[in-house]
Amino acid sequence: MNAIYHDVFIKSEPSKIYDAISTSQGLNNWWTLKSSGFSRVGEVYNFYFTPEYDWYGEVINADKDVSFYIKMTQADEDWIPTAFGFDFMKVQGGTRIQFWHKGWPECNHHFRRSSWCWAMLLNGLKNYVEKGIVVPFEDRE
Repeated sequence: MNAIYHDVFIKSEPSKIYDAISTSQGLNNWWTLKSSGFSRVGEVYNFYFTPEYDWYGEVINADKDVSFYIKMTQADEDWIPTAFGFDFMKVQGGTRIQFWHKGWPECNHHFRRSSWCWAMLLNGLKNYVEKGIVVPFEDRE
């Protein structure tokens, strides 16, 4: 199995970052076109990007301001066996997010493209939390 890893330093308290990755409003400001769900273990999130990319994932860990993990349940074939998560580490001046996306069956084009997209999107998360910048959905990778 293959995995994607990215570390991102964000000048913010963990609670603000947690809200950005676990609430519909937060997710819609840096990742999805629209989403729904609640940050409780067993809850299902809907990650809607377009009619062709109307995905779902189940919360498998929701430890406020510490970690948040999703197991994909309905998505592209390559994404279905995967889970992704955010681990928080409070450091001087902010929070380090250790992001991972594990369980990829192949290191194929979709895997490599998703790794690049996650890097760009996590930069969008950083800019959203630190500066309030919301990139229009159609301009996100």
